[in-house]
Amino acid sequence: MAKRIDYYEDPDAPAANSLVPSVNVVVTNDAGEVLMIRRTDNGNWAVPGGAIDLGESIPQAAVRETLEETGITCEITGLVGTYSDPRHIILYTSNGEARQEFSLVLTGRALSGEPTPSDESREVRWVSRDQVAALRMDRSMRMRIEHYLAGTGLPYIG
Repeated sequence: MAKRIDYYEDPDAPAANSLVPSVNVVVTNDAGEVLMIRRTDNGNWAVPGGAIDLGESIPQAAVRETLEETGITCEITGLVGTYSDPRHIILYTSNGEARQEFSLVLTGRALSGEPTPSDESREVRWVSRDQVAALRMDRSMRMRIEHYLAGTGLPYIG
């Protein structure tokens, strides 16, 4: 199975060979729980997301990726921040792509659907805000979620 390997300030990381605009979505339900996926490519927990396709707007990509990975339809409600740290390299072993981080992190509200795993998510569930920190995830994803949970009201620009 192809894997995703995250490197951060790692001298052994491959040199970046691509930059792909992507989105992540912190989706919440009426109980305030956060929609989380356990990725199939590295086993880490994350919020749903992925690349923005040609012809899509940012919100369209966010809604599509959330539905594809989780079975949940959402509406986009805001912006957590922008994440473009060149020290974070993501290696996709299936094709040798070494991608520099570039993600817009949005907020969303669940409208319908049931948490359903996909090819990209081996587990999907609603997680209470106080239990999110206990999940294993990459440092970059943890930072994104922590910015959301802090709720400062200003988007993070980084």
